[in-house]
Formats: sequence, structure tokens, C-alpha cells
Amino acid sequence: MSTRREDVDQELVEAAAQVARTRCRGDNHTVAAAARARDGRIVTAVNAYHFTGGPCAELVVIGAAAAQGAYALDTIVAVGDRERGIIPPCGRCRQALLDYFPSIRVILGRGEEVRAVPVAELLPETYVWADHQLDA
Repeated sequence: MSTRREDVDQELVEAAAQVARTRCRGDNHTVAAAARARDGRIVTAVNAYHFTGGPCAELVVIGAAAAQGAYALDTIVAVGDRERGIIPPCGRCRQALLDYFPSIRVILGRGEEVRAVPVAELLPETYVWADHQLDA
């Protein structure tokens, strides 16, 4: 179920946009992400591009949040450098977000279409890793 535009965490979008404007440089760091921790903190990060498949900004923000003791994230957004705006998560990030935080909301869209949706909506009939683990 999607939310109304007024329900979008604008502070989170601006935090990611600010990092994209001020910290993304060259080809190695082109996307910033910001996540809202359950305790209200905002954690930011940038991608680490590498031809071998460096991590996207969403994956880096998961690690940065953990390094700060924020293990529960409620909402996430990625923003491209050079004023490219909000960028939807790739398939790998969608799956990782679902596995780490099954109830996380993802902000996506442009202009009047900006909205926050549960990550599960981005992966219809998804594979849920935890559902397929054998109890030891």
C-alpha cells in the first residue's frame, strides 16, 4: 500500500540530496542514500562504485547504520549526484532491504509522484531468504 505524498519523509530526502550535492565526486561516488533509524536518527552514505560490482549507496547505508548502532531502519531513499533526483533501488538492493528490514519503506518517484512504499511492493511474489532457512 502506497502513502500520500505528504507522508513522505522530506527531511530524509533532503539529507540524501545534500550528501549527493556535497560528497559525491567523480565516477566513484555518484549516489547518496539516507535512512531513518527507528530511533529517529538519519544515517547517510554514498555508493562505492567499482568495476567489480562495488556496493550501492543503499547497501553502504545499511553498514553505516550498523556501525552507529542503528540496527532497525524504517525508511530509505537514494538520490543521484548532479541533481538527478530520487533513484529507485536496484534489484539487489531491493532484495537486501527486504531481507534486512522486511517492513522498511522506500521513497521513490519524481515531482508529484514522490511516494513511500513498503519494500515488499517493489518485489512482487518475492523470495524471502529467511523463509527458506532450515532450523538447525
